Amino acid sequence: MSDPHTLARWRLVLGRTAEQHGINCGGNGEAERIEELVGFLFEPGAGDGSGSHGRGGRGGGRRSSGRAGGSGGPQLTVPDWVDQVNELFPNQSKEVMQKELVKRRGISELMEKPELLEKIEPNMELVKTLLTHRDLLNEKTRILARKIIEQVVEELRRKMQVQVEQAITGAIRKDRHSPRKVYRNLDLKTTLRRNLKNYDPDTGKLLVDRVFFYAAERKKKPWHVIVVVDQSGSMLESAIFSAVMASIFAELPAVKTSLVLFDTEVVDLSDQVGQPVDVLLSIQLGGGTDITKGLMYANELVRQPGRTIVVLITDFYEGRDEKDLVDQTRLMADSGVRMIGLGALGYDARPSYNKPTAQKLTKVGMDVLVCTPEKLAECMAQIIRG
Repeated sequence: MSDPHTLARWRLVLGRTAEQHGINCGGNGEAERIEELVGFLFEPGAGDGSGSHGRGGRGGGRRSSGRAGGSGGPQLTVPDWVDQVNELFPNQSKEVMQKELVKRRGISELMEKPELLEKIEPNMELVKTLLTHRDLLNEKTRILARKIIEQVVEELRRKMQVQVEQAITGAIRKDRHSPRKVYRNLDLKTTLRRNLKNYDPDTGKLLVDRVFFYAAERKKKPWHVIVVVDQSGSMLESAIFSAVMASIFAELPAVKTSLVLFDTEVVDLSDQVGQPVDVLLSIQLGGGTDITKGLMYANELVRQPGRTIVVLITDFYEGRDEKDLVDQTRLMADSGVRMIGLGALGYDARPSYNKPTAQKLTKVGMDVLVCTPEKLAECMAQIIRG
């Protein structure tokens, strides 16, 4: 295996361990540049001379201890790294590497330099970073950060809206019947069930004396959806999805939507439910957690328990006596409120929640899920259909 091109590719695959077997980039300039760029992300200490770690660098995810930071020379800065990645990598690879950059390095520089922030492809990881460290934003980057958050939120909304609306609106229309006899709205199942008493066994015919039709729409808002969101840092991605979901619910013709955020205090943002970006910028991450207080406030909003769905998004790590949380959940479920608890909400969410507590809540009437927005909508549709 003496082909320099092949050796260079194996060097990039194997990282620093390849050098133990005499495999290097063989003077391949492009391979050396790629190795340096990848090493900047994954090798502890690489590029530190520029001071580009910045405040708030989380260093999350797996570390590849076998990555080297290049063959020496001037150390990279975050702006240099961004420019070179944009030059060398295709879009898909570039987006993956930029997400890693946001997770691992350069937080301060991203927050302080709008010209650098503009070069990063908007993505969920960037939004989470902007929200977590928004105290580092200056006036110019704050304006740009809002635009980035708006772009990512709008993309999420477009992805979720059609399926969520179809599931819930379809369920609402099938939740009641109408005197209007429109064939396309025929409820055949109910019509057959309600007329079974008229079955004639001698002729084998069913005599239908009443036909049932679904209502095309409701003229009032009979369903109240209360979304209660944990503001703790570990729930940030789920909170982003929750804010977008609530904004979709708010546009449905037969749903009243309330949005409540909590830590040790409760903030009612129902008046902003149609503006998910404003909601996200209102989130105060960190602090303690009082899930019971969030549910107690939600219970105060309930007017018709049988027509109310409470969606609680939390990791179920309660800051007060767990018994209070169990008792409050039982109280609301026994009154007729449908309780849904989400350990995570999103497409790639990795749930890390208190399963023993969640199991106790399940026993007293809460449906605990970890799901995508569409599956949540389907669950709610099943509740509405009854």
